[in-house]
Amino acid sequence: MARPPVAAVGRIISRLVAPIALLAACQVPAPGAPPAPPVDPAARPASRPSLVTEAERTRFERTGRYAEVERLCRGFEQAYPGRARCVRFGTTPEGRPMLAIVASDDGALDPDAARARRRPVILFQGGIHAGEIDGKDGGFWALRELLDGAMAPGALAATTAVFVPVFNVDGHERFRRNQRPNQRGPEEMGFRATGQNLNLNRDHMKAEAPEMRAMLALVRAWDPVIHVDLHTTDGAKFQHDVAVLVEPSVPHPGGLDGAARDLSGALQARLAALGHLPLPFYPAFREEDDPASGISTEPGPPRFSQGYSAARNRLGVLVETHSWATYGARVRAVHDLLSALFEHATDAAGALRAAVDRADAASARLAGAPFALTHRAGPASRTIAFHGYAYERRASEISGGTWIVYDESRPETWRIPLFDRLEPELTVTAPAAGYVVPAAHAAWVAEKLRLHGVRHEVLREARPGLAVEVFRAREVTFAHPYEGRTRAKVQGDFRPERRDLPAGSLFIPIAQPLAPLVLHLLEPRAPDSLVSWGFFNAAFERKEYMESYVAEEEARRMLAADPALRAEFEARLRDPAFAGDPGARLDFFYQRHPSWDERVNRVPVFRVAAPPLPLGAPRNE
Repeated sequence: MARPPVAAVGRIISRLVAPIALLAACQVPAPGAPPAPPVDPAARPASRPSLVTEAERTRFERTGRYAEVERLCRGFEQAYPGRARCVRFGTTPEGRPMLAIVASDDGALDPDAARARRRPVILFQGGIHAGEIDGKDGGFWALRELLDGAMAPGALAATTAVFVPVFNVDGHERFRRNQRPNQRGPEEMGFRATGQNLNLNRDHMKAEAPEMRAMLALVRAWDPVIHVDLHTTDGAKFQHDVAVLVEPSVPHPGGLDGAARDLSGALQARLAALGHLPLPFYPAFREEDDPASGISTEPGPPRFSQGYSAARNRLGVLVETHSWATYGARVRAVHDLLSALFEHATDAAGALRAAVDRADAASARLAGAPFALTHRAGPASRTIAFHGYAYERRASEISGGTWIVYDESRPETWRIPLFDRLEPELTVTAPAAGYVVPAAHAAWVAEKLRLHGVRHEVLREARPGLAVEVFRAREVTFAHPYEGRTRAKVQGDFRPERRDLPAGSLFIPIAQPLAPLVLHLLEPRAPDSLVSWGFFNAAFERKEYMESYVAEEEARRMLAADPALRAEFEARLRDPAFAGDPGARLDFFYQRHPSWDERVNRVPVFRVAAPPLPLGAPRNE
């Protein structure tokens, strides 16, 4: 990949004259070596509060509790008056404050000021999975250096930084040893899920957790051009210490994928120059515990942070430090990633702002155009060098299967297939005007749309016989409970019909910048749609029935009156499965009887080719 532009002279000078303790802290430790000493608190003026973390004080053996986040949030505001601000943006179900630190060199410390300056905002968050807490400690370290000018000088004059140290606060305080058996350090850490046992990184679209609703409000307010989600990965043992995925990685309106590729290339090159072994894809093997099976690079759906950012026409960056690196090495990787990111953003601030503006404008013109909701890796692959360790597969007397044993004393370079040629899997055509939702579902759907900032309008008057397209599911499959919901996978098609729409129904126009997000929310087959997350499951339930003896009588009457129906029935009898199922045979007639409820399997989200006027004032809040 191409290297990023040569750093500015001021950046080089700043790095040369940085304090000795800071230079020592910026050295990348060798794998397995103890981390470099932290910044000496005594080096700070006595009037400043200490901003050193528990992780730094203990040489990255431990991480602090949430009380430290509260202390440091206030401390940054006190230490950098007019340049840093501590913001409470939500409250968790257990009553804890959700905090962010905003940093800017010219006082752009609120969303209105950032918008007035057309200032690109970079939001980076730690602890969405609170056991994977490298982002918190690496983020504090990086933010301190940004404000001191020791990292990416000029970055906070070109961008505004918004740092959320811990997203999953209640999970962070479920604090103990051994929460992460596939991870080295720290000694104790929080838990993956929230106090309500929800995984926040599956909740971006359904937005059920109070924490997620607070985060979506923060995102709506600041509209970050880049949203960085800091994780620690599980998986095999290998030498690569950090994976950085930038979305959108597939064609996107306005060419936003080009800006994502530029950012990805810059981050990979800079991390490599700093001594890391970065990857631009998630290092999960196609077959568990089998490195030879290779790796696929399909983009994640918008339930994940990086996919959600892409659906909003913004750049989503998923950072996965490798769990088998030491905690100090992982925190270092986060620090260096943020350094690389802000260096790139300093030089490319105007280009980043222009890229998302183009994506917004192109997305607002999606009406009638094809849009790929999902992609998959094609069958072709290329061989890559992957830095792993010697391993062997052994028969297990414990599981009765096989298990893989790695030898970290014997580094190896594997030659494995990478399946990175992506092709559209599910493509839809955006409606000509938008979607309508009948009044019975308008209130709760409008609330979901408001959470995402999607513009919608309310019908002031009833519209009888409106020409719409209706999706009727011919097949519905329900999954096991997942994230507190019963997901539904539907197969079917939109067909033209005329429906009566009462006053109070919703109209969601496709002509808006968030059109990709609208398609992901409202297209029934999209993997993270409201339908797929089970919000419309009642539409697939029968509420009225016909007794079998009544069905027998009605079937005979219907056959006698309709020769075409008799021919259709006799044709179905040639299917042995149908012929041998008495219930299916009776149901054949019930579904064609006047008493049949035509709403069964009809999704109450319709497509329209023209706005159903008259409408009320547009809403997105």
